Amino acid sequence: MDEVHQPLPEARQSLLARTLAEWRTLAILGGPILVAQLAQMANGVIDTVMAGHASAEDLAAVGIGTSLWMPLFLFFMGMLGALQPIISGYNGARTIEKIMPATWQGLYLAAAGSVIMIVLLTNVHPVLALLDLDPHTAGITQGYLDAFAWGIPALMLITALRGLTDGLGHTRVIMAFSVLSTLVNLPMNYIFIYGKLGLPAMGGVGCGWATAISNGVAALGLLVYLNRSRVYRQFHLISDWVKPDLAGLRYILTIGIPIGFTIFVEASMFSVIALFLAPLGPVVVAGHQIALNVVSLLFMLPLSIGMALTLRVSFLMGARAPDTARVIARSSLILAAGTALVFALMLLVFSREIAALYTDDQAVQAVTVRLLMFAAFFQIADVIQVTCISALRGYKDTRIPMFIMLFSFWGVGLPLGYLLTFTSWLLPAMGAAGFWVGLTGGLASAGLLLGWRLFLFRPADQAV
Repeated sequence: MDEVHQPLPEARQSLLARTLAEWRTLAILGGPILVAQLAQMANGVIDTVMAGHASAEDLAAVGIGTSLWMPLFLFFMGMLGALQPIISGYNGARTIEKIMPATWQGLYLAAAGSVIMIVLLTNVHPVLALLDLDPHTAGITQGYLDAFAWGIPALMLITALRGLTDGLGHTRVIMAFSVLSTLVNLPMNYIFIYGKLGLPAMGGVGCGWATAISNGVAALGLLVYLNRSRVYRQFHLISDWVKPDLAGLRYILTIGIPIGFTIFVEASMFSVIALFLAPLGPVVVAGHQIALNVVSLLFMLPLSIGMALTLRVSFLMGARAPDTARVIARSSLILAAGTALVFALMLLVFSREIAALYTDDQAVQAVTVRLLMFAAFFQIADVIQVTCISALRGYKDTRIPMFIMLFSFWGVGLPLGYLLTFTSWLLPAMGAAGFWVGLTGGLASAGLLLGWRLFLFRPADQAV
């Protein structure tokens, strides 16, 4: 039985029994998503560590290159993320004949996104000139991106096909191929960066080739699996080719562009904050980066629950079970709040031990410990907002939430953070902690507004 296709709780069951049944389904869906997210994070850690052992220039080049391709990819990933609720809704409604046409429209969008990313990333010379990099580092950065670009079609293919596999409730599929990508990336990095098996040492450029190859292997493996698997053989991925359809493309874009833009806005805000903090010195920047890394790692669990929530709500709406969808959407806030409080307590109690895991520098540790105290409250607000917006995406409600996030991040969080960090207009200047307070305020605003919309939202019980 599909993980997402669990029997719907009977109406005569108690609210508690229905809620616990839905939470169990979320765990089944979300567990593999969490592993996949951690595997993708591991790729970034592997790249950073191994490039850093090559040279400081290679590490800087890979870091700059990643900061250039990641926002672009996050936008397209969010846009293609519309496929999950769309296909999950079709699955719930038992309109199986609509699944492959939607998948093919997603593949066309992935192809277009690949072309855009390749053109932009292989022509970043003007951006590198603006950054005033030394020629050697700039050359490594461009070489890394040129190599990475060969794997972009594979990366986008996996992202589009994830809409099919996750949408059908098979979240273990992408988990397996994400782990495969990580297992391939590690030895490929070793071979290309340090020059093994008779190849020249390529440094950071080799890191790009390793990532491209690991993406290609994972994409090829995924295609083979989908064409040979007993479960997916019925969908005839290759033989059921469908021509581009403007209505189908427009439907995906209408839901997906707000998701992609929301993710891009959030990612860009953190980049802007890093630039604002640079004048405060390397110690402050290092402490901020450690705190951000810790929170990002903890965030993988609620993010995975949120992605599972999107799948489940869209499935239930397709199955004409809006009451059950409402139960899981609202009760998930209790689950999210409980998770957030546990993480907040961990950050408050073990802040010194966490800081010591990252660095031996006492000054950096002191900054990190202070920021982790604020990060504890930050992640509570973050978990609440991601749960609300994930439920709304399950309802295919993405446009208004996009404006809410834009207002909360750029209208509340960033201006408030700047005032608290650099001025004494509201309170005595707080340094880096001011941005964490501002971010918490922005996320709290997002959580309240998104929660208000979620609780007032009355989706029609209609076929997808």
